[in-house]
Amino acid sequence: MFVLTIDQQRSRSTADRVPELLAALAAAVPEDAVPLAFERTVGDEIQGLCSTPTGALAVVRTAVRSGSWNIGVGIGPVHTPLPTSVRAATGPAFLRARAAVERAKTKATTVALAVEGPHSDDVEAVLQLVGALIARRSSAGWEVVDALVTRPDVTQAEVARALGISPQAVNQRLKAAMWSEETAILPVAEQLLAAADSDRRPA
Repeated sequence: MFVLTIDQQRSRSTADRVPELLAALAAAVPEDAVPLAFERTVGDEIQGLCSTPTGALAVVRTAVRSGSWNIGVGIGPVHTPLPTSVRAATGPAFLRARAAVERAKTKATTVALAVEGPHSDDVEAVLQLVGALIARRSSAGWEVVDALVTRPDVTQAEVARALGISPQAVNQRLKAAMWSEETAILPVAEQLLAAADSDRRPA
């Protein structure tokens, strides 16, 4: 299982962004991948439980895109039966997520993200790379990427017409957004998360 604890940066000097991120997560993460829904746990912190690598990766990508979050990923077992609220759940993965988010707050990296659990060094390195690609993407890049993701069968020429730009401009934006690099690394990230989740030995 994957527990994600996400804490807002500079929460004392900025507006509460928890509702905004909760709404974004609800839209981006498949419901069947979240046995315990994300919710506010305390202050400006969010926590939830994902059962699949795809779901965990979607949470990380959404939080990074939203910006200004410390992200902790805990991998491992959780105690069952699961309660109705993540706030009442326990287990090694929850303890690891807590340790991870605290460590994320101290990292001098593009993305404040840390992972605790089996094979955490490898998983963290790849998630940091995915996060860095997302964090550097411009609004123009997101405009094209979102158009492609929303309709996977759409062509770049159709995206160009819809956005009122040239096909060459679409291609240039995708290159600047490093979309090909992200789509290439995502399966690797999912494989590493799956491998870490299958290794239930104490980390």
